[in-house]
Amino acid sequence: MTNNSIQLAQQLGKKLQQLGWQVTCAESCTGGGIGYAITSTSGSSSWFKSGYITYSNEAKHTLLGVSEQTLIDFGAVSKPVVEQMALGAAQAANANMAVSVSGIAGPDGGSAKKPVGTVWFGFAVNGEVSTHCQCFNGDRHQVREQAIEFALQQLLALC
Repeated sequence: MTNNSIQLAQQLGKKLQQLGWQVTCAESCTGGGIGYAITSTSGSSSWFKSGYITYSNEAKHTLLGVSEQTLIDFGAVSKPVVEQMALGAAQAANANMAVSVSGIAGPDGGSAKKPVGTVWFGFAVNGEVSTHCQCFNGDRHQVREQAIEFALQQLLALC
């Protein structure tokens, strides 16, 4: 975990406390890293609802309500899946904000259409969803760290 991630989580906590909002996360390729950064912040229990590590398609479907057909049609690393993950997490946790992450951290699993480093993000804010796709460089650890920082930066921007 980078110091930057911890600092971003602290800034996010301050903003969320000012708004009286709570956040949740639905993570796949980051494996709980966003939740770890958030809960490294003292007092985060007042603004962090819960976190979902939904690494498998079955978990995405069962825990977050991602449509099985969406997973078949688009694959786990896709815009429609992170949209459904973010909305499902926000609803399940009854949170104002949710971030979802699904990507290919590597070193395997990439393709011509979705190379290693491709990460999709979904952000649900009071029922409205936005998405972003990033392609990060580096090894598995570096891709995951960059994804965590990007997620936290975007959450801050959306507050």
